[in-house]
Formats: sequence, structure tokens, C-alpha cells
Amino acid sequence: KEILFNLVFELNNELRSNAVFKQRAPLTNQQVRPTAAIPIPSSGLSSSRLTLDIDTLEREYNSRPPPTISPQILQKIQQHPVSIQTTSTPLPPPPLNGSVTATTAHQKKTAMHRSEQITQLLFRKRPLNKRELTKKDNDVITIPNRDHCLVHVPKSKVDLTKYFDNQTFKFDYTFDEKASTELVYHYTAASLIDTIFNGGHATVFAYGQTGSGKTFTMGGDLSSAKIDYSHGIYAQTARDIFHRLSQPQYRSSVEIFVTFYEIYCGKVFDLLNNKKRLRVFEDQKGLVQVCDRKEQQVKSVHHVLNIIQHGMSIRRSGTTAANSNSSRSHAVLQVILKSVVPASTHSNVLSSSRYNNNSINPAVPRRLMKEGGKMSLIDLVCSERGKNTSSGDSLQRMEGSEINKSLLALKECIRALDRDDGSHVPFRGSTLTKVLRDSFIGDKSKVYIIVMVSPIHSDIKNTMNALRYADRVQNY
Repeated sequence: KEILFNLVFELNNELRSNAVFKQRAPLTNQQVRPTAAIPIPSSGLSSSRLTLDIDTLEREYNSRPPPTISPQILQKIQQHPVSIQTTSTPLPPPPLNGSVTATTAHQKKTAMHRSEQITQLLFRKRPLNKRELTKKDNDVITIPNRDHCLVHVPKSKVDLTKYFDNQTFKFDYTFDEKASTELVYHYTAASLIDTIFNGGHATVFAYGQTGSGKTFTMGGDLSSAKIDYSHGIYAQTARDIFHRLSQPQYRSSVEIFVTFYEIYCGKVFDLLNNKKRLRVFEDQKGLVQVCDRKEQQVKSVHHVLNIIQHGMSIRRSGTTAANSNSSRSHAVLQVILKSVVPASTHSNVLSSSRYNNNSINPAVPRRLMKEGGKMSLIDLVCSERGKNTSSGDSLQRMEGSEINKSLLALKECIRALDRDDGSHVPFRGSTLTKVLRDSFIGDKSKVYIIVMVSPIHSDIKNTMNALRYADRVQNY
């Protein structure tokens, strides 16, 4: 800027010395045009302001020969060339129509390969149901490209003119209303199977308001007369794990155990043991223990489906304005891989808390099982707005308080995990994050969050709450 300023100043001095620009006689009122006041910086001469008539300046400048530039000024221009670059933003691709392609989530992750990311944030929009189509509810969500969703928020101006405020949210993947649960599974839990077989901890969270499709995505179709759990992420995960176990290297050395429990108002209840309340504490080694929880060994996908069906049937639910049977607890299904420890190494591992004896019959030879990888599938309950509950009693207010507390702690843990800078992970902030400590600690942890929303206009406030929560998780 200083160099250009000096060049302009020297050119001004040359123009002032030119006889063509001598001051003319004043114009009449009819001839007066707007004037441009050009400040001339002070030099060795006296400071002044040069006021030039625009028409006169333009006419006389066009009639004079081109001015000569001194060699000193020409040399400065050659030493400091100025280049101007322009950029253009390409038009977004058309809607996905049931397909999805990997893209980056935010600037921090741009240079990182997707398979190396610790956390990923995904978005799924459910289609309008029959009731909403009959009522002709407005769809206020569109997916303009592969990693964005656009929310059309209706608003009014001061003069009551109605308009839409289009707000954009960015994700790692977006799934439109035509995407199947199988496609969602392919880009979430299916990609984590390798993680758990390599001894890592993989976690998939389903987050969204009541009626957004969380339970449908995780558990399957529960709305029809014939309940079908076979197409949810729970069942598809079990199917792929058993398929992997059929390979020779795992057939006789790895077994599968399942735990299924819910977290309600900060308390843990075992869905495999008649909702028995479980104690959670941290031992001297810093490991979080869930005492007396039942670990059920499973031998087939059908066995897993029976466990899911039983657990979902006794899971705590409540009534909201959006759903007469709304889940009011976080449901945690964990699939644990355990390998058989050779008898020659028993004496070296008896004291480890990651080893346990699965034989409760004294007549059966003692076997030690070493816990390996773990897949945690969590159906989160969303914090509903107060007016959405059918009554405002103290129990529901307590539910809302505990839900908000757990979601806040979860957000902070995921942020700390995503930073990957060795910073403290505040997993003690809630019971949910405490029992999932293994998901946030360790270099083999991976977390996927699927944010699900309802597309209708009447749910816009809860939709925006869910999207803002997701935005705060990934932007820090």
C-alpha cells in the first residue's frame, strides 16, 4: 500500500506541473457538476487540496498526449508487479436421490483421510409418513449436495411479510429421504467391523427428536403389525460380525457376548436381567465397571434379534405430543468380542480385569476369556422442548434435566476426542459418558453420530435444536 501510495503521489506531482491542468475560469451554475476532492499528502512543498471539475478533467485528459513516466517510477512498478486473482464458486450438484458420497466435514478434517477420522457426523432425513402426506405438511428440509442439509425456516418481517430463512449445516455424509437403512449402515457401523476385530472400540450414536426415526434406524421397523428387527443397524451389525467369525482364523478362538441396558435419570438398568439396577464405579486402575450386568453369549443372528426384541419391549417410555410411546432413556447395546486364553497363560492373566471366567459350573473346565474389541450402539433420547410433554410434572422436568446433562457431557467428550491432542476427556460428566469411557479413551476409538430429523414444518424448532447440537459437536 505504501509503495502504491508513493507512486500515486509522484504521478500527481507530475500532473500538477503539466501546463494542460492549469486552473480554468469558474463555471456558471448551470455548468457546475459534482467535484472530486483529492487530498495531496504533504511533502517538501506546502500541503493543499486539489479540487478538479470532473467534466473538465475528463475532457482535457483525453485530449492530451500520454504522459511520460520517469525511469525511477517505471523501475518501481517493475519491481512490485500487482496480480489480481478471481475465484468462482461452482454450482452444487443435484440432490442425492438415495445415494451418498464421502466428503469432508469441516476445515480441520479436510486433509485427513476419511478412514483415519476419529469421529464422523452424519445426517439422515426421514420421509413424510402417510399421516403427514394426508395433512399435506410442508417439507422444510432439502439436501443440496453430498455433505450439506438446508433448512427453510419460516419467518416474518416487521411488516408481517413472510419469508424463509435458509440455514445450512455441514456433515461428513448426508442421507436423503430415499436412502435405505442398509445404505446408512454401510457408511456407519459396517465400516467399524474392522476396528473391533483389531481390538478397538467403535461407537455409533443415533440422535434426534421424537419421531425422527432413531429407533427405526437402530432397531428396525416397529410400526407395522408384524414387527421386523432384521433391517436395523443392531441386526445388520450382528449379521456382519457372525459372517466374519465364520472365517477360519476366528472360528474357534473368538466368541461373541452381548449386553443391553438403559440409562434413565442417571441410573443404569439391565434390560437382559429384568431391569435390575446396576452400580457404576471407577476402580483403582481408572477402569469403569458396571457391576452385575449380564453378558449374554450369543451364537447366531436370530439369538441377537431375540435379545433386541426383549430389551426394546421393556425399555422405559413416555408420552409426548409427537409420540404416544416415546423412549425416555438412552439404550446401549454392546457387542463384545472375547478370545479364548490358552491354558498355559492362565497364571499370568488371572489378576487382570479384562479377563473373566465364563464358566459357572464347577464340572466344566475353567476357561479364561480375554476381552477384545467392542461395538457400542446407542439410541439416544433427545431433549424435548417443555411444551412437547403431555404434562409438566416434576418427573418429566427431572428427565429433561438429566437428558440435557448427559448430552452436554457427550458433546464435550466427543470434542476432546476429535481434537486428538492429548487433552483431558471429561467422561465423568454423566453416567452415559462414564459407562462409555472406553469409547473415548484409547488410540483405537472411533465414534459415529447419526443425526436424524423430522422434515415437517411443525417440528422445525426441535429440528433446529438437534442440528445446532450437532453443529456445536463438530465446531470448536
